[in-house]
Amino acid sequence: MYNTGSIDTVARALVDLLGFFGSPQRVDLLLKEADVEIDRALVPLLVAIATRGTLSVAALADQVGRDSTTVSRQLAKLAQLGLVAKGAGESDRRIRMVTLSPAGEGLARSVAAARQRLLARALAAWSEDDLADLGRLNAKFVESLAHAAQAGSEAKRG
Repeated sequence: MYNTGSIDTVARALVDLLGFFGSPQRVDLLLKEADVEIDRALVPLLVAIATRGTLSVAALADQVGRDSTTVSRQLAKLAQLGLVAKGAGESDRRIRMVTLSPAGEGLARSVAAARQRLLARALAAWSEDDLADLGRLNAKFVESLAHAAQAGSEAKRG
């Protein structure tokens, strides 16, 4: 069993990290660095689709922590801008799928490059070993969270 103080430290750091990256000022900074003009509320959707590939609306909503109705409205805006393409699922035509258009891919690449530049500046004083450890531990953390969530879902159904 872990020391609850250590778990609290991780939880506080996670809340701080999510707050930092989710703040409107940080998203605006990212968009400015990317030289992109788009509603900041649409950025998490673009990033999620760029990272995960084609997604159902429900999976995208889960990924960005928003309800499906909100995500559907935001996807309509992205479609009007020509940044996403929507279609029906292959196995179930009722499921709405979304993918980036070529223009959306270009915008997502610009945002990713800007994010990389901002992170490189922020982490410039870190050693390669520290960066590797951070990446490894973050990946392990996400995997553990996903496993715990899956186990919790199965326990509820069981």
